[in-house]
This record gives sequence, structure tokens and C-alpha cells, in this order.
Amino acid sequence: MAIDDRFYLSLAINEAWKYQGLTYPNPAVGCVITDKNGALLAVAAHRRAGLPHAELEAAKEALSKLNPLLTFPSEPNELYAFIGKNHNNLLKNSTFYVTLEPCSHQGLTPPCADLIVTLGAKKALIGAIDDTDKAKGGAQILQKAGIEVKTGVLSKECNELLEPFLLWQNGSFSFFKLALRLDGTYDNGIITPHEARIFTHKIRSVCDLIVIGGGTLRADNPLLDARLVNGKAPDALICTRQKTQKEANVFSVKNRETIIQSGLDFPKKYKNIMVEGGSNFLRAMSGRVDRFLIFHSYDFSLKGSKKIETDLKLKLLYQGCVGNCSFGWYRRAF
Repeated sequence: MAIDDRFYLSLAINEAWKYQGLTYPNPAVGCVITDKNGALLAVAAHRRAGLPHAELEAAKEALSKLNPLLTFPSEPNELYAFIGKNHNNLLKNSTFYVTLEPCSHQGLTPPCADLIVTLGAKKALIGAIDDTDKAKGGAQILQKAGIEVKTGVLSKECNELLEPFLLWQNGSFSFFKLALRLDGTYDNGIITPHEARIFTHKIRSVCDLIVIGGGTLRADNPLLDARLVNGKAPDALICTRQKTQKEANVFSVKNRETIIQSGLDFPKKYKNIMVEGGSNFLRAMSGRVDRFLIFHSYDFSLKGSKKIETDLKLKLLYQGCVGNCSFGWYRRAF
């Protein structure tokens, strides 16, 4: 890809995908900043609700590169105010590449659109337009300040990145998480390395509900918690027609509700839902979930006997690495 608007925005998209599933209830957003001559200054993303938005994180990264003597506060509002007072026009005539229209409202931090204006940017390239009532209008703020705004570049890719946020905003978002060895097996003990399990627990900690079938409960007797990151365990749903022993580990986790039902429908009160299981549960749930998160272990010494058997066809949206394995976000290929 040539070094142009598409190249820089693709960097922002790729950075944001690294945190997909971790930013709930906020969207995954990436931001790239180049200086007035087009030199790359920052590639950043929103990493978790309560942490700085992508634009603020990118501004911090860019300014720290241009002035290494600056010491930045970590709290988002303090960071926003500090940058507003200490940018010293170092980002004058810069360009911001943002996967989602900068917010126009006061949330946990002040509006990102106002920050871009304060920094004296010359141009903003926006991948997806924000239609949510409280956040939309950032592009108009930029234009009124004399900043050139360009939209429509890589909009399909930016909207794919945004879709989980839109789904849980308008109802619920669900995804099937699966871990496989390179030979396609998924049974017989732990598959992924410790780093991948930490990543999974981070995602679990921001989910409202985790769903498994009775087969997984009986075979693995899982806790389904977020202990590796000291996170909050989601409520648990067990889909089974068989009698469930109350001594199972899933019932030992405090401060959560565990539901047992024979059907596969998700309770409507939950908005961010992780589903886990093997081949049978994947077939049963493949038409009910919105996305698929699949881990592939690189360890050839691990052996299993059960393989995924399904005619499901998927489209890869993003592929990354964590520890000694890869992971990908997928959607059904229609």
C-alpha cells in the first residue's frame, strides 16, 4: 500500500483492532498523527473504558516524541488539561487520522474534537461517522474551526471495526470464542499460552454474560471467571437439557448469577455476550452469534483428538498475535 491517506488510516484501524472486545461499553477506536511534513508521530488506540480516547492517547504519544521532557499525568481529564496547556504548538498543522468521528460531548473526558482544534491541526481524516446522539457532530466542530475534514476513506473497514459497538448500543453483541491447535483439535487440556489466557480473561471481565453448553460443563468443569486479571466474572448461562450438579465450579464464583436453561436464546438483559464451547456448541450457536474470536496455538507438542466439524464459512476481519499463538476476529461469510 502506498504511503497515503489509506496507509495511515489502516495503521489506525489495525491498532484499534488490538483492543476489540476490551473497550466495552465504548467503541474500539484508533488514531494516527502525522506532522506538517507527513512524518509519522503517533499510532494509538482507546484501550479500555475509563482510559484516554484514541485522539488523546495519540496526542500524548506525539508530544512525548517531540518533547521528551514532558511528564504526562495518567488520569484522562488531567491529561487532557495538561496537553491543552503544554502542547506549545508542537502539533500545529498536523493531520489526525481517526477511525471514528471525534466525539463532541463531555463524557469521562472533554470532547476530542475540541482537543484537535486546540492542538492546531490542519486536517482530519475520519473513517466512520458517529451517529450516536450524544457524540455526533465532531466533524462540524472541526470544520467550523477551519480544519480540513475528509471522510469516506476505508469507511467499510472502519465500520466493520465499529459494528460490535453499534450492536450493543442497539441491543446486544455476542461472539463465539474458540481455541484450536494447528491440527484443528480443541480437547485434552489447555491449548493456548498464558498470555492468550490473560487476554481472554481481560475480555471476559468486560462481558455481561458467558455462555457454555452442558457438554463443556461436564467435560471441563470450568470456573468461567476473570481471575487471571482480578476482574469481575460475568454472569454465566448453561444451556443444557441434562441435570446439572450444583457442585460444579461455575457455581462457586461469588457475586454473579448462574442461569440454567434448555434453550439457546440469550436473556435480553445482557448486552455483551461471550460464548465458549466445542464443535457441537459451535454448530448450534453459529447462526446466533455476531462474531467469532478464534485462537490458534503454535505448540506442536500439544495433542488432541476432537476436531471442529462444521460447514461454517468465515471472513477474517483482523489477525493478531498474543504470546505464542495467533488470534483472529471473524464474521460469517455470506
